[in-house]
Amino acid sequence: MNDDWKEFLRQQGANYGAAGVEDFGDPHAERRAAREGDVLVDLSHLSLIRAVGADAKSFLNGQLTNDINLLDDAHTQLSAWCSAKGRMLALFRVVRRNDGYLLELPAALRDDVLKRLRMYVLRANVKLEVADDALMRVGIAGPNASMKVSAVTGLTPAAGDNTCARAGELVVMRLPGFHPRFEILAPAVEARAIWGRLISGSTPAGAGAWTWHDIMAGIPVVLPPTSDAFVPQMANLDLLGGVSFSKGCYTGQEIVARVHYLGRLKQRMYRLHADAPSAPAPGTAIYAPERRDQATGNVVVACASPSGGCDLLAVIHTSSAEAGELHLGESNGPRLTIESLPYPVSG
Repeated sequence: MNDDWKEFLRQQGANYGAAGVEDFGDPHAERRAAREGDVLVDLSHLSLIRAVGADAKSFLNGQLTNDINLLDDAHTQLSAWCSAKGRMLALFRVVRRNDGYLLELPAALRDDVLKRLRMYVLRANVKLEVADDALMRVGIAGPNASMKVSAVTGLTPAAGDNTCARAGELVVMRLPGFHPRFEILAPAVEARAIWGRLISGSTPAGAGAWTWHDIMAGIPVVLPPTSDAFVPQMANLDLLGGVSFSKGCYTGQEIVARVHYLGRLKQRMYRLHADAPSAPAPGTAIYAPERRDQATGNVVVACASPSGGCDLLAVIHTSSAEAGELHLGESNGPRLTIESLPYPVSG
């Protein structure tokens, strides 16, 4: 994390943990604000990889599940990088910027993904580098987020999810969410000024507030425990526009296409709630009576819920989801309730 930015947030009351800002002193109030008001979130738990060079577009298009050729300055893309077996090693939000692309992913995966992705560059004219110190990541979500972002940045992305607007080094992205939600990329000096203006009427919050909005929007994340665990369709990436079935080949494409064209998908990602005392770690097993002691699925991501307990996304066998009885962590663990997603889920 940029040292100046980190110190600025510390002066704002930020409490840091291993993954970044955990809270600003009152996590319970922050969770309530995520549901009911406007929250302002430092997104340093997310990292940026910059891809530049004459072959950057063709290189990324040969690696990622989405069609980079269709990405323009007014939109962002979700796109996965898969293993040869078609399982997601990482999931990016891809943004065009100047003469290259930004790939946003969890900071916990950045170094491993960057190292492995560079192995595929070979003779291509493309450079992959970390951009975390150059651009700060700030999120705001809430009923008044659109008005605030427009007033403070002078930029208003077009209506609809995954749109963006830019001016100079500043990028504003509109994201799906329980409330209107935006992410802002800006150099540190500009980010401090933006934070200072957006904070009026907003509750500063830790990364958990942003994770909750992702869960409510049904947007998956790939973290170290689940890297190489899920085919994109298992995590609903096809339903979120993150997979192209008409582009050319990419790593894992044969498996991903086979799932799409030849077979009924047996697992999908669902949103669930549990009255559990703490949020389970990614990869935690989920059980159903009809499968006895064999896990029927795994947690993708989870966080404390504003209403108590925890909210989570999990990949589960559709037959178990239809049967209805699911338990977290063990066969007699906390009961899970399936909640609705903002898009239809089918096999």
